[in-house]
Amino acid sequence: MRALSAIALIVALCLSSGAFASEEDFLQSIEGQWTGGGKVLTKLGGGKVDVSCSMKSDADRSSFSMNGTCSALVVVKRTFTATVKASGASYSGNYVGVSGKPSKLNGSREGNTLNLDVTWANEIYGDRQARMTIEKIGGGGLRIRTLDQDPESGETIVTTQLDLQRR
Repeated sequence: MRALSAIALIVALCLSSGAFASEEDFLQSIEGQWTGGGKVLTKLGGGKVDVSCSMKSDADRSSFSMNGTCSALVVVKRTFTATVKASGASYSGNYVGVSGKPSKLNGSREGNTLNLDVTWANEIYGDRQARMTIEKIGGGGLRIRTLDQDPESGETIVTTQLDLQRR
């Protein structure tokens, strides 16, 4: 019985350290210089604007940061930053976008995708809640999306989608 308990403990320790290494591997995989573009919704019921973006992401064992700039219509430039920490399977941090104020991020990773709940600093699209996904696409792609709920229809809408490639 003691041998079985010892084996169970060893297996549990190996699995838990493997999960941490998995988070570290994921974080390291999104580190680097990224460029690309996408579409951003300007207002509910309005059109989407094409943007071109560049971003630098730094990572260590349990956190990452993103610093980027997107341009639209050659004239308009917006910066964004995020700092996110992993603690076991949970992720939390801050995102600063157009408002210039920090919004809260909380979530977890499923496979190659971070699923984050966003609490905006200000009301956006009728509330302060949204979702953000950061998805690793193959060996050299990264997709960042924000999704919100249309207050009238209740449907989920993609408010931002950026498709980036490693430089």
